Amino acid sequence: MEGYRITRLEHGLQSGTRAFNEGADIDWIVGALLHDIGDGLAPQNHDRFSAEVVRPYLREEVTWVIEHHGIFQMIYYAHHYGWDKNARDRFKDNIYFQSCSDFCERWDQTAFDPNYDSKPLKFFKPMIKEVFTRPPYKPDFIQEGIVKGLPELI
Repeated sequence: MEGYRITRLEHGLQSGTRAFNEGADIDWIVGALLHDIGDGLAPQNHDRFSAEVVRPYLREEVTWVIEHHGIFQMIYYAHHYGWDKNARDRFKDNIYFQSCSDFCERWDQTAFDPNYDSKPLKFFKPMIKEVFTRPPYKPDFIQEGIVKGLPELI
């Protein structure tokens, strides 16, 4: 990533590792790991692209967060470009607003540290396999309208 001191892969590994280290469930861990998977192919709408990859397999809450994390991340950098850093406020009444805000603060914005000790990709392989071998769009996994949020920090 131009201007960043780490690769896209390392960013995903850091995000996934942070989610794992905080005790997140498998949907959050895999979602954190893959939240920017679309960045190389669709940098201007990578959030929506990434969400479509995981939508059949992850909880609706996690998919919504992935789909909207781009606009939520603007709170950290939009002012440098003269953009509205509070653009995310248009979603303030959405049930997943706080989950997305927390995701960006704890697992995305912090995951650009060149000195962070990330778990290797092979660590996540069993979790990725478990998620992507689920029956697609199965209501038991999608859990439409359910807010679990991120794990509480201890």
